[in-house]
Amino acid sequence: MKTPLTYQKATENDIDYLLDLRTKTMVPHYAESNLPTDRETTLNRILDQFDKANIIFLDHQPIGLLKIDRKNTNIDILQLQIDPSQQGKGLGRMILNDILEEASATGKTASLSVLKTNKAQNLYLSMGFKTVSEDEYSFFMEFTPD
Repeated sequence: MKTPLTYQKATENDIDYLLDLRTKTMVPHYAESNLPTDRETTLNRILDQFDKANIIFLDHQPIGLLKIDRKNTNIDILQLQIDPSQQGKGLGRMILNDILEEASATGKTASLSVLKTNKAQNLYLSMGFKTVSEDEYSFFMEFTPD
């Protein structure tokens, strides 16, 4: 049975939820990487490409964020955050699997970046993403359909 995940375009009314979510999911990784974790920086990261942000719902309860940019030849996964209380249940894998199926069906590459301190990189590698470059803080990964 497919888990009842639904998506709803984020609005200004979701900013408080997204600040809380990002604080729980990303601030520890930013802190470990010695990157800014102040409220203003966090808010700016939320607002960056906000028009591509979707709240993820499980059984009508918000559980995360998917910010995605679909281009002609690439699907750029800008942000995928799952509330820590919902992590470890395969939801991120399910969401990524749907995106990779879309990439394969349309002949597009899927790309993302992940902080080197974030263990989610193991999930991405297990799903067929390959590291194509890196900088001081992040790995840049791509999935290319066969």
